[in-house]
Order: sequence, then C-alpha cells, then structure tokens
Amino acid sequence: MSDSVSPARTRSHRAADPVTFDDDATLHAMGYPRKLTRRFRAFDNFAISFTIINILSGIFSSFGFGMNAGGPVILVFGWVAVAAMVLFVGASMAEIASAYPTSGALYFSAGKLAKRHRGAWSWYTGWLNFVGQVGGTAATGYAAATFIQAFIAMQWPSYEATPQRAVLITAAILFVQALANTFTVQLVAVLNRISVWWLLIGLVAIVTALIVLPSHHQSPSFVTHFVNNTGFTNGLYGAMLGLLVTSWTFTGFDGSFHMSEETVRATVNAPKGIMRAIGYSAVAGLVLMLALVFAIRDYAGAASAEAPPVQILIDALGTGTAKFLLLIVIGAMLFCGLANMTSNTRQIFAFSRDGAMPGSRWWHSVSARTRTPVKAVWLAAACSLVLVIPGWWSHTAFTAVVSVNVVGLFLAYAVPIFLRLRLDTFQPGPWNLGRYGKLVAAVAVTWIVISSVLFMLPQASPITAESFNYAPIALGVVLVIATVWWFATARRRFQGPVSYGRPDEVAAMDLI
Repeated sequence: MSDSVSPARTRSHRAADPVTFDDDATLHAMGYPRKLTRRFRAFDNFAISFTIINILSGIFSSFGFGMNAGGPVILVFGWVAVAAMVLFVGASMAEIASAYPTSGALYFSAGKLAKRHRGAWSWYTGWLNFVGQVGGTAATGYAAATFIQAFIAMQWPSYEATPQRAVLITAAILFVQALANTFTVQLVAVLNRISVWWLLIGLVAIVTALIVLPSHHQSPSFVTHFVNNTGFTNGLYGAMLGLLVTSWTFTGFDGSFHMSEETVRATVNAPKGIMRAIGYSAVAGLVLMLALVFAIRDYAGAASAEAPPVQILIDALGTGTAKFLLLIVIGAMLFCGLANMTSNTRQIFAFSRDGAMPGSRWWHSVSARTRTPVKAVWLAAACSLVLVIPGWWSHTAFTAVVSVNVVGLFLAYAVPIFLRLRLDTFQPGPWNLGRYGKLVAAVAVTWIVISSVLFMLPQASPITAESFNYAPIALGVVLVIATVWWFATARRRFQGPVSYGRPDEVAAMDLI
C-alpha cells in the first residue's frame, strides 16, 4: 500500500471500518490472543503518559541544571523549541501506535516495519526500551527519595540526608509501587486518573503561590538572561546543554503505546493519548517554568543550592509554604514512578511473550485473579532496585547506571520511526498523518539524533570522575551485552514478534 491514504481512511472519526475499532479482532490479526483486561478508556490512556512525563517531577529534578546551562532564556525558549520537536516524535509514534496497537509497542512495530533482519531490529529496540524504562523507574524513585529527605530535613533540621537512606527509601517506594501494580488494572487506572488531577491542581497551587505571594518578581526582560556556569567557555555549547532540561522531562510517552492491549478503541485512543500527553505537558510546563523563573530572588544562591527549585520556593514563599508545595512535588514523583513501572511491566510482558527474555515463560504469565502480569511487575521492581543499589556507595555510580535512561528510550523511539520512514508500503491505522507522515518522521529522527548526541557529551568542566558524563559508557555496555547475546544464542531462537496462529486460532486462546 502506498504511503498516502485515501480520504475515507483519513476521516477515521466519521466513517471508520467497524473492524478498526474491534480491539480483539485487531489483536488477533497481529497474531496474539487476548490475555489482559481492557479497562483503560481514552482518559486513562492519556493519563499514564501524562503522569510519566510529569512536568512537576521533570522540571523540579532538572531545573538547577538549566539554571547553570543557559539560564532563563534557555529554560523558557528552550522548553518551547524542544517541546515542539518532541511533538514531531510523538506524532510519528502515535501513527505507528495506531497501526500496531500492542503491548510490544516499539519493538513489535520495529520488527514489523523492518525490510530485512527483522529479528535484530526488534531485539535491539526491545532491549533499549527495557533498559531505558527500568532506568526511568529507578531514577524517578531515587529522585522522590531525595526530595523526601529534603522535606524531612526541613521539618526536622537534625535529620542527616545520606545516600544510604536514599537507597532504602527508594526500595520502599519501589515495593509499594509494585504492590499497587500487582492488583487489577482498574486500580492502576484509578490511580492514574488521580495523578492527573494531582498534577493539575498541584500545578495551579504552585503557580498561583509563586504569582500571588512573593513581594517581588523579576522584570519581563529577565527571561532573556543568559547564564553559562558549565565551566565551558563556549556559550553556545552551554546553551545546547540546557536543552536537556526539556528532553529529560519529555520521556515515557510510549506508555500509552504499551497500554494498547488494555485500552478500549486502542487504534485511536492510544495515539490520542500520546499526543494529548505531550501537548498538555508542553503548555502546563511552560507556565510552571515561567512561574519559577520570575520568582527567583538570589540567582547565584539558588543555582548553587542542593535543590535549586526548593530554594526558590523558600526564598519566595517562606519555609512553611515551601514545605507544603514540596509535598505536592513528592506526590507527583511517586505517581510518576507508579506509571513508569506499569509501562515497564507491559513491555516486559510483551517482550517475554515473544521469547526475547530469559525465563520468558514466567514473565508473560498473567494472574487469573487480577488479569495482570504479576511476575513481570516484580521483575521490573527488582531490576530497578538493582540499578539503585550503587547509589549506596556513590551518587556518581548511580548516575552512570541510570544515565542511559533517556538515551535508551529515545533511541528505542527512533528505530521504528526510522524504519517507517524507509518503508514505502507502510499501512497506517485510522489515526494517521496522511501525506505528511514521512516528513514528520524525518524531523523526529533528526531531533532524536541531535538530542542523543547532546546527552552523551560532557556536561560540566573540568571533567573529573564526579563530573564525567557516563551515558556513552552505560549505553555502550548495554549495546555490547545485547550484541554478544544476539550473536551467541538469540539470533537462532528470536526472529521478531511471534504470531500464535491465524486470527480464528488465536481467538480461541483468549482468556475469558
């Protein structure tokens, strides 16, 4: 089929083939029986990606880096520019999600879109996605633990925040999140709905407080203020590094894709979930970014603080209000980690279903009582905990392990988009970009390449063991392990996504 689509297909909202919205029929056509319960509505699907992107968690975690790498001009205008680029990535992913609405998401579509070597394309995409998601769950939990310690220290000044306590708190967080994911998908959906309102109400509370309560705000011209405290003399290089603040925040929107098999009318609701999550996060994040920037009082003091956004809140609002708002941020981080683990679990479930993980038979089993992949949940939690443990001895070691999170995820995003770009016979689903599909995909891949290079460049000077960017090493280790494993055994037993039979055959395997 040509890359262009007929007007009838494009007008999917008004006149779609009924089979298009028969979720089970679509899944059976891809060769899979139904094992998971479809309880996610359009809002639920949007909620999981919106929660994982999590502007409160992302901005509060990385704002300090941006204060030193570019300052207000990059924090604000860099946010707008990068968010626009991420919309291109999201649109291309959404188009693919509409065509292949399955929990396998990225690795499944990579295997289907590849012209040759489908098994290899699928294999590398799946492992990049897996490692990126595990790293994301670990990093979010550790960030929450760090902010929890900051709150405790504000409440009880005698408390000493230590790396060991951060690891223990993270372990407790992962346990509770795994426990929540063990129960029915309906509980996860409810928690994700709550998380959306928590984020929105929390955003309104923080922004309103920063606008109304401070006696002084920066002038409008402050938004053009440029700062380069990276140690590098080249200002352009420092500004480019500042773009990473937005890139760090906009990850995980593949969660809507991974939840396809649990989403009603997934061919439309999954892509809509991706686009809405990115779009709403872009607008809301800009509002929060502006509120924080204009509330800064002592720039040098806040930029050098251990938690710069928290220092901004204390300086502008006082300790009492800052503590209250910090609780909102911590709650957002906990919701983010929960949604991250849910997405991670579905990727493990699907990857194991196709026999691509050790002990695959275990990890793709589904509880008859809860209809959730319980074993995959606890594997995701255990792997995340393994990544956190090095933080017991060294924060640098922990950073080295989880630094592959964003690079791994975006490279996993890039592979199916790149393969779709090369394929002239791509058959789109009801949500598609029409004749603009290839142009959007080309912009998306270009941006992912640029941002991935930025993530792997040195981010502070002078370069020492503490300031060294370990992302390329972490990524290299992942790729070496995946390559050795592929040539040693995997290429003989893994040929890409598995079909369990004809549609009528797999329909008979459905779990009622």
